[in-house]
Amino acid sequence: MSPQERDLPAGLHPETEAVRRATARSQYGENSEALYLTSGYVQPSAEAAARRFAGDEEGFTYGRYGNPTVASFEQRLAALEGAEACMSTASGMSAILMMCMGLLKAGDHVVCSQSMFGSTIKLIGSDLAKFGVESSFVPQTDLAAWKAAVRPGTTRLLFAETPTNPLTEVCDIAALADLAHENGALMAVDNCFATPVLQRPMAMGADIVMHSGTKYLDGQGRVMAGALCASRKMVTEKFLPVLKSAGMTLAPFNAWVVLKGLETLDIRMKAQAAKALALANWLEAHPGVGRVYYPGLASHPQHELAMAQQSGCGGAVLSFDVKAADADQARRRAFHVLDAMQWLSLATNLGDTKTMCAHPASTSHGRLTEAQRQAAGVGQGLIRVAVGLEHTDDVAADLDRGLSTLPA
Repeated sequence: MSPQERDLPAGLHPETEAVRRATARSQYGENSEALYLTSGYVQPSAEAAARRFAGDEEGFTYGRYGNPTVASFEQRLAALEGAEACMSTASGMSAILMMCMGLLKAGDHVVCSQSMFGSTIKLIGSDLAKFGVESSFVPQTDLAAWKAAVRPGTTRLLFAETPTNPLTEVCDIAALADLAHENGALMAVDNCFATPVLQRPMAMGADIVMHSGTKYLDGQGRVMAGALCASRKMVTEKFLPVLKSAGMTLAPFNAWVVLKGLETLDIRMKAQAAKALALANWLEAHPGVGRVYYPGLASHPQHELAMAQQSGCGGAVLSFDVKAADADQARRRAFHVLDAMQWLSLATNLGDTKTMCAHPASTSHGRLTEAQRQAAGVGQGLIRVAVGLEHTDDVAADLDRGLSTLPA
């Protein structure tokens, strides 16, 4: 159970909440939130212990169920997302698993975007199918396809990632939320790419917001974390029981790192988004590039929707196709660009201050079938760039080593 939140006045701006929201200070009056490393908690009495384990009294009982540092992170992220409550987990994927375990049972049906993160597609489409949960995957931007996929009486959840990884497709959150609610279902949004700095899905009607805190919430590629933001009732009645039984618990140290990362989230996201836009414009003009995928570009199919939903910013992730005649040449050329880099990071993570480049078809989406990759639009010539805080000219120059020397 979470301890008392710090006493703050109502109406503070998100930038202030990101720095100040946390649990109440201890008797020592620490200014920087404390890191509590303990697996157990001494109880004041046997009666109090019984009440706390039963959930009838506030108080910590065991490290798998909760921790003051973890609670500070949850309270802070909930405030940023405009949610009543938050439940943290050990990773972003474990947050998705917690959501599905808490809300779904055999015979239930989920509708998802077919261009979501590869591991999400595998978890929902393959792993959960073994337990009787059915799923349909539809084009991210086709509202009619979402409507057609809904099964009255059995569809319990619509789940979208916007923008998507890696093609940055954007869906209409409000329209999908309305569709879900009209059919007695819930709407969940993976807000990893935009973060609450650019986009607050619950304000558009979403019921659940999922995060991989490993990405921008941390911001420096140090630890893994995940979270679900939702109503207090859903967190307490649906997600907390799963946490207690399954133990996908966020470690206190990781929670403390991400808690401190939230303090600079606003300035990092805005700075990285500006650099990503500059790089996207440079790539779009490069003769070795076939197409650039970035919501901040006017050429992006959902540019106007993205600007309306994402506070006028495209975010910090973009992807591009190298020019190629066929899939084999595309793969060779993409690998050439990545191998020609001298200092940019060839890495599959994102959200770091260091720019990272990856080949999704062989990494993040490598476990999918070729048909699934094609449905998601992930070709062999696609390179994803998670833009960091380096100078844009330097990033462009390192990419140009390969783009200007593409092999036949």
